[in-house]
Amino acid sequence: MAQVQYYGTGRRKKSTARVRLVPGTGNVTINGRDARDYFPYETQLLILNQPLATTETQGTYDVLVNVHGGGFTGQAGAIRHGIARALLQADPEYRASLKTEGFLTRDPRAKERKKYGLKKARRAPQFSKR
Repeated sequence: MAQVQYYGTGRRKKSTARVRLVPGTGNVTINGRDARDYFPYETQLLILNQPLATTETQGTYDVLVNVHGGGFTGQAGAIRHGIARALLQADPEYRASLKTEGFLTRDPRAKERKKYGLKKARRAPQFSKR
């Protein structure tokens, strides 16, 4: 018999996360490694567990993630977005709680492009009167 799986894709900045929720004990695996080994800071683990904590499903699903692009913060945000979408697929009743917390909305903030004549996106060269 085929095992039930729920899929969700999350994005944040330049990161994309493909998330699979499988009924299990609550293990989080990111790119074949345990989440505690993958992320250097505890705050990123808290970020990716937020949707599970909101819906009170923390120990009921194993989370399998493939993530690429961006840095650790962007990847944690992308995983959170993907988990929220997968939970919505698992049970549409979670929509209200996930929506009020803002986990279903893709965060549109990204790095602004560099403009010519400037050193960075907005940083102008140093001005000197003489």
